[in-house]
Amino acid sequence: MFSLLRLKIALKMKVIGKKIIEWYSINKRDLPWRETQDPYKIWLSEIILQQTRVDQGLSYYFKFLQLFPTIHSLANASEDVVLKTWQGLGYYSRARNLHASAKFIAVHCNGVFPGTAKELLQLKGVGPYTASAIASFCYQERTPVIDGNVIRVISRLFAIDHPADTKTGLNRLQTLAEELIQDHPPGNFNQAMMEFGALYCTPVNPRCSDCPLSLNCKAYVDDCVAMYPLKKKKTIVKDVWFYYFVLTYRGNKYMKRRNEKGIWHGLYDFPLIESEEELELPKITGEFLKKNGLMNSATVESTSSEYTHLLSHRRIHAYFIELKLNEPWQNAPENIQKVSSKMLDRLGIPRLIDRFLHTT
Repeated sequence: MFSLLRLKIALKMKVIGKKIIEWYSINKRDLPWRETQDPYKIWLSEIILQQTRVDQGLSYYFKFLQLFPTIHSLANASEDVVLKTWQGLGYYSRARNLHASAKFIAVHCNGVFPGTAKELLQLKGVGPYTASAIASFCYQERTPVIDGNVIRVISRLFAIDHPADTKTGLNRLQTLAEELIQDHPPGNFNQAMMEFGALYCTPVNPRCSDCPLSLNCKAYVDDCVAMYPLKKKKTIVKDVWFYYFVLTYRGNKYMKRRNEKGIWHGLYDFPLIESEEELELPKITGEFLKKNGLMNSATVESTSSEYTHLLSHRRIHAYFIELKLNEPWQNAPENIQKVSSKMLDRLGIPRLIDRFLHTT
């Protein structure tokens, strides 16, 4: 009985794998990183595509390759240039990790990429998914890629009753992914699984009606596709208020480099007051001017309407208070510098700041 059950499972795995590969050969998108096995280019594309849609990441991929055609050129670039090139993609830790890993490979690996998934894990910003992707795409290592798309496809195919964001659930997904690869070329199969999740087995409104795997999909047969994958944790989004003070003197703006650890580490923005609750604008402006000795040298030019900026765990409500100085800011904190318009164009800034600058 047990052997018969295992035989049925093995046959199902074989059918699913064959159909996925056939579907991919017909439906795959023409993407530049699929035309190469260069680990530098594939690594670059994978880091860019973390938390980023393909249509948005494509232009950044070409821009990075144009400015940094080799691992050594990226390693030798300044952090400011790398962050400026990354500007608009968000999750800036990816850019900092990209730069740090380029330096590590250039110095400690003589510019040669690690050749296995296990070795790739030593690079900053490279987790199991990215390591498996590079190892399978470039070196044909038989290791499954487990990203959000693959998790969704496998969870629905087998109606996985363990939350995908738990150790038990991930172990189950990993085991099934390893069985699905079988004798298929690993790189091709992993690409097929991710592509299928991105184009057909989507989070909302999946294309079940013309899906080649519908009859092999337990969630579809049981009419419960929408409930998979199961999730245990729920993201809690916290509201915060940012009050930016845009101080201008003779066309130059005072800006600060964010040296504290966080999402915008290394980027430039304006002096600000952060709050977990909404504050009165006149009151907070007066407190800022008094604290910084600017009561007699600054004039409030304007106050912006609210800018809302959504991050993974925070919803920022931002206001920009524009102040005109009639003399230089004498006692500005050490991390604040006067920036010309020309220099501002070369600095990496958060998208929120970029939005404000392009609407004023």
